[in-house]
Amino acid sequence: MQDFPDGIFPAKGKSDIEGIFPPPYFEWFQYNEDFTEYTNLEECISYLCEYITSNGPFDGLLGFSQGATLSALLIAYQIQGKVLKELPPLKLFVSISGTKFRDPSICEVAYKDTIKVKSVHFIGAKDWLRLPSEELATAFDNPLIIRHPQGHTVPRLDEESTEKLRAWATEIIQCNNRILEKEEIKVDEEKKQDRPDKIDNQEQTTVLV
Repeated sequence: MQDFPDGIFPAKGKSDIEGIFPPPYFEWFQYNEDFTEYTNLEECISYLCEYITSNGPFDGLLGFSQGATLSALLIAYQIQGKVLKELPPLKLFVSISGTKFRDPSICEVAYKDTIKVKSVHFIGAKDWLRLPSEELATAFDNPLIIRHPQGHTVPRLDEESTEKLRAWATEIIQCNNRILEKEEIKVDEEKKQDRPDKIDNQEQTTVLV
């Protein structure tokens, strides 16, 4: 299952998608020119944590631009025990033109350790956020980086990139299936001991745009 929550704040200034999609346009938070100060970020984090708690649990997050930047932060914050403490760990992340936050108070918590979550990062050769996107990828353990010749956009993939993405997704599915099989064996053993349990095997993925 996929879910697509919208940004919660009206976008300020001219939108890059005017003429492609009709208004209104939204964004997750606002920031200064150096990307070191943010407005409405805490409200946005609280909203998304409540959304994930109410509609999840989810296996992973996917986002473009602000959505990817914010998704990476939520995953890192969960690992550090700052948010989503009562939910299962997020297991995968798809970043399209995502970046790291630059506020030192955020960096000292979110990126102090390597983020050990399966991740794939789409980085465009003509994207004005190419270098920051490269930097975000280095924050993750063994990231898959798929480079494309386009700009700040959701890219069309060639056959080679599509195959890389397919192999990455297949590995995650197979790993998850092995975990579920072990859990099912454990439940069967508990049932034999008259200790019935239930497992919810539904998988969901939330997408932040």
